[in-house]
Amino acid sequence: MDTTYFKDKVVIITGASSGIGLASARLFGSYGSRVVMAARSYGKLQELAPSVSSDPEKVLCVKTDVSKEEDCRNLIDETVRKFGRIDILVNNAGLSMRAMFKDLDLSVIKSLMDVNFWGTVYCTKFALPYLLQTKGSVVGVISIAGYSALPARTGYSSSKYAIRGFLDTVRIEHLKDGLHVMVFAPGYTSSNVRNAALVADGSAQGETPLDEGKLMSAEKCAEYLAKGLYRRKNKMTLTTLGKATVLAHNLFPNLTDRLTYWYISREAGSPFK
Repeated sequence: MDTTYFKDKVVIITGASSGIGLASARLFGSYGSRVVMAARSYGKLQELAPSVSSDPEKVLCVKTDVSKEEDCRNLIDETVRKFGRIDILVNNAGLSMRAMFKDLDLSVIKSLMDVNFWGTVYCTKFALPYLLQTKGSVVGVISIAGYSALPARTGYSSSKYAIRGFLDTVRIEHLKDGLHVMVFAPGYTSSNVRNAALVADGSAQGETPLDEGKLMSAEKCAEYLAKGLYRRKNKMTLTTLGKATVLAHNLFPNLTDRLTYWYISREAGSPFK
């Protein structure tokens, strides 16, 4: 991959204060991109900005709650005001959950749809005119749970399936316009998303049920993201387990349901128990 491809490109990344978002911001910054970091915590973004680029003129921090339409509109407006264009939009901001649907307060699913799905819709809608001008790229960071349902994550899987359907449709609508649309599905990746996952009553889980040290690093995930953008791939699915799960879901759906149930039931503190 020729990393000069990213030099001076304007890259917006939502959920840029941690995990895959932060790792991606740092990677694109190292490639010479002009990076727009979006997240709810403006103070944290400002603290992290020097780690993205030593040139403060190449990093823009915008306080953004992607569940709010006006915040997403402002993110795009601030980007264009500062840099005059948009080349890449990475819809990465996301929220997870962990609870059986029968126990779940419906507000939890609404929160996940507002952040994961509507955040992607809002940002893509407002960025689209500028991305069409540059024949740029829009990315939706989903999950293997957006291809094969994950029990005790009804809101999470639903939102990721919805993002995939939305972006696949946008891609078809713009086949003749030069717009690049990529659905990016990491497998289990080390991040804060499981610590912040919502439980049945809407409170944060507080700790991850997985051994984060054995998962793909956010930095490695960001490298795959950059390769997918460089090659203008429509879809990317990461990790051996992730690829095997998607394949099995397509070929042997009933067996995959049973294996998924077994796998999730073995998690620490599984809601199945």
